[in-house]
Amino acid sequence: MILGTILDLIIGDPHDYPHPVRMIGNLIAKLEKRLLGDVTDKTDRNLFKEKTNGTLLWFLVVTITLVVVSAITILAYALHPYVGTWVEAFLICFILAAKSLYQESMAVTKQLELGDLYAARKALSMIVGRDTENLDKEEVAKAAVETVAENTSDGVIAPLIYSALGGPILGMLYKAVNTMDSMIGYKNEKYENFGRFAAKADDVFNFIPSRLSALFMIAGTFILSAFDKTYNPRNAALIWQRDRLNHKSPNSAQTESVCAGALGLKLGGDHLYKGVMVHKPTIGDELRKTEPADIKRANKLMFATEAVAFVIILTALLNILY
Repeated sequence: MILGTILDLIIGDPHDYPHPVRMIGNLIAKLEKRLLGDVTDKTDRNLFKEKTNGTLLWFLVVTITLVVVSAITILAYALHPYVGTWVEAFLICFILAAKSLYQESMAVTKQLELGDLYAARKALSMIVGRDTENLDKEEVAKAAVETVAENTSDGVIAPLIYSALGGPILGMLYKAVNTMDSMIGYKNEKYENFGRFAAKADDVFNFIPSRLSALFMIAGTFILSAFDKTYNPRNAALIWQRDRLNHKSPNSAQTESVCAGALGLKLGGDHLYKGVMVHKPTIGDELRKTEPADIKRANKLMFATEAVAFVIILTALLNILY
């Protein structure tokens, strides 16, 4: 786990290497094509069958992920304990997404600082699901901050927790569950029935980690406030208590509310998704306008949260093992 966390901070997710999570995504896409097919022209859709097939897809992806990752890990240790250790480390590196989240979000910052709003919107579209074509500079920055805040939980802390509990086998299982939610767990006409089980399962898997992530982030805010008065730990805790459930998901607003309070921003609200307006409650109070520098501040908070979580988890593991 230590090696995997360090590797993630060093190499992140290189695009020219085979990536297990991308392989899981390809598997989901192929199974979706077979089990759901093209529903755009169907007027006599069997909604019960869509729910059943969506549940079947979930169990197939989970089972295949468990079998493949278990086989790789067992084989690696059969060759040599050092081989097994390094294979586990690289798998955990691919499970975590701290550096890739930093790189992708900071690409938005770079374009905003250069004054290229079109390029900033394009960079943002790579990490968010909402429509970005008509967002102004502040909205682009706000969307990037929201993404970093939300993904601190399901992209960094939750995978770290599951990897600590069950190594890369359980960690990769979590990534499979989370990837299915991000691909088919939408409440729209196409996926509302087919992706329902995937969305509910992701809520269950993230219920405890998201709340632990929020507590770790509050602690991270305290640490950062000693060096930068922009961070307000008291407000982070207050906004978390008030707005942590201001989201359609029971988990997404946990870390988002902490970040909003820590930086004095108002996040959330209504957004367009593929041309459809989705109404969401706001999170936080607008003590000041969101600026491009807030994306970097959110990333610092993400790394501080990971550091707090890592120390606590490692301490717990050492106490259990020794």
